[in-house]
Amino acid sequence: MTRTNAREIVVHLIYGINYTKETADEAMVSRFAQDYYETLQEENDIYAERPNQKQLAYIAQVVNGIEQKQEELNGYITKYAIGWNLDRISRLARSIMQLAMYESLYVEDVPTSAAISEAVELTRKYEDEDVVSFVNGILGSFAREVAQ
Repeated sequence: MTRTNAREIVVHLIYGINYTKETADEAMVSRFAQDYYETLQEENDIYAERPNQKQLAYIAQVVNGIEQKQEELNGYITKYAIGWNLDRISRLARSIMQLAMYESLYVEDVPTSAAISEAVELTRKYEDEDVVSFVNGILGSFAREVAQ
């Protein structure tokens, strides 16, 4: 499994947590249960391969980190989504931006440019071009602040 696929799984987990109100740990246990994980393969190709221990550790670190830093990450989104209420932004786009911001700030081996590039491509997979531009604009503003 690639880091790109692991990122997509993180987004699915964060998105799901927003609906179910599970904790990050609960979501990890339920989604990675052998019987349940195998059913996900039918829905999305990224679940064709089960993450190895290193990938599971990355996924758990990021999902837990986003849960812990959600207020901070949403603060950045709100700051750069000028004229937009956080609730108007799709949960999926918000989850993708949270991932990119978290990686930029807290995952040492992920350059900000890589986190943003991956986020834009992931957004492109699930959303229309207007949302892709919106996400790219917010993350670009965020990246300029982080670089200072």
